[in-house]
Amino acid sequence: MPEIGVIGGSGLYSLLDDAVEVPGDDAFGPPSGPLTIGLVDDIEVAFLARHGPGHRFPAHKVNYRANLWALRQAGVRAIFGPSACGSLRPELAPGHVVVCDQLVDRTSGRADTYFDTVTNHVSLADPYCEELRQALLQAAEAEGMTAHDGGTMTVISGPRFSTRAESRWFRDNGWDVVGMTQYPEAALAAELGICYATAALVTDYDVGLDDDPNIEPVTQDEVFAFFAQNLDKMRAVLFGAIRAIAPNLPDCSDRTNGFDPPLPPS
Repeated sequence: MPEIGVIGGSGLYSLLDDAVEVPGDDAFGPPSGPLTIGLVDDIEVAFLARHGPGHRFPAHKVNYRANLWALRQAGVRAIFGPSACGSLRPELAPGHVVVCDQLVDRTSGRADTYFDTVTNHVSLADPYCEELRQALLQAAEAEGMTAHDGGTMTVISGPRFSTRAESRWFRDNGWDVVGMTQYPEAALAAELGICYATAALVTDYDVGLDDDPNIEPVTQDEVFAFFAQNLDKMRAVLFGAIRAIAPNLPDCSDRTNGFDPPLPPS
């Protein structure tokens, strides 16, 4: 049973060579795509494409509960959830990696908890596991990428990008990057007692920079193309983090307050 999982973001639809598809538990509905299990060296790893093969599901239609549940039922105890993001700050340039330590939820209408029928208030004060964060940070630096230790991810519903006023408001609040998928993914991992962290690849400057009129607002094609150009680097970062964390996997099971999520009625 794989204890480490990866949820691939935009452009990362496969990760492991010679991976084997396994049936996923669909108690909370079907996950975005097949769960595949393969090896990084001799470390068994489970992989799931967040948006499904070929980016089938936009961020607001991803069944996050099904994805996390399928990984948990496969035996996963720690998840790396890389993602693409837009920068809200000049110093966070395209090509940089932000290993976030905080998030702000600006989504709406998403199924974001397993505890609809049982009361369980799980703390999300620190949404990202520190041990996994440090593994990602060191792996990114080892690959020669500019990596930032910490940063706040602003999570919007999508599928549209931000207005200039929204982007300015996010920046004025002290938030650093903007994306569409880190919530409720990180929160659901906490409810399941799974350690979770992200390496957020900066692909653009969101709506541009106020003091540089030559930087245009982001487009979908730009995001996908930039992530594709950096796919090999991101894969190497994930493999490095997996190798680093596997010998001493952290335990986040105490976050559940001793509750096991109730299954939905059949």
